[in-house]
Amino acid sequence: MGPTAVGKSSVAEHLFGLLDAELISVDSGQVYRGMNIGTAKPDQEFLQRVPHHLIDIRGITESYSAAEFRNDALSLIESILAKGKTPLLVGGTMFYFSVLENGISKLPGADSEARSEIERIGKKKGLEYLHRQLAEIDPASAGKIRAQDAQRIKRALEIFRITGQPPSSVMAESRPQSMKIQYRKIALFRPRPILHERIKVRFLDMIEKGLVREVEMLIGKLKRPETLSSMRSVGYRQVIDYLHGKSSEDEMIEKGIAATRQLAKRQLTWLRNQSSVVWVNAEDRNPERMIFEYLQSLNVKADAGNPLPSQQ
Repeated sequence: MGPTAVGKSSVAEHLFGLLDAELISVDSGQVYRGMNIGTAKPDQEFLQRVPHHLIDIRGITESYSAAEFRNDALSLIESILAKGKTPLLVGGTMFYFSVLENGISKLPGADSEARSEIERIGKKKGLEYLHRQLAEIDPASAGKIRAQDAQRIKRALEIFRITGQPPSSVMAESRPQSMKIQYRKIALFRPRPILHERIKVRFLDMIEKGLVREVEMLIGKLKRPETLSSMRSVGYRQVIDYLHGKSSEDEMIEKGIAATRQLAKRQLTWLRNQSSVVWVNAEDRNPERMIFEYLQSLNVKADAGNPLPSQQ
């Protein structure tokens, strides 16, 4: 695990060569076909060397929920373990890690009629109005959801319209069932100034590689691409605003870098609140060796055909 741009893929590549493992991607953006540059998705040459499960499994207009991820990941974990191999989960979507370990509430499914009405009201009266509406019916939920979090506000109101109950009560009654799997949690970090610079350099590199053109090709003739779950990813939102004339190129780049740094901050905050996390400084000369030796101490099966990397 680790914040965006910390270097997870590089370390995962080394561990893949050392462990008798199969990789499972834990990234809510990389599940979508065509979203390559903006999600920092490994290229085809990399994926041929280091195959990943759960990459390119949805089109951008399709949804992929945390519950679906959990079911897919658990099925893969079971299959990989049955082969006598080690499942290695790699990514930065912290909510996916959370539902995998702790389960997820059994909430009602989507209701297109309820959601359309909420969207209509939101478009007419604004997101702040929807958040105030949520606060009136369920202060507990409103207190936990940021006033700018459109997706969660609308989902909470949708649950209320479907069930007639406060969303917090529905969630409390829908007790998640966690799986009895022992996870070893390893988090990469870098000093904040270094991470911030890496985020800036990577975003500029994405622009250089054609992120704007990628988004243009993805959204094509879509009427409201900003409403798609796939297009809510950091970077894509800012490019869509730029393409719609809401910002200049310089503003788009500045906002994209800032949003990515904010994402990294949220990821680190979540990680610091988790238990039993082993922290590894990605600035160390050989972080994968440290991780490998830690896993060896837990008797995780190594790939006998691949010796430890040289400390040189």
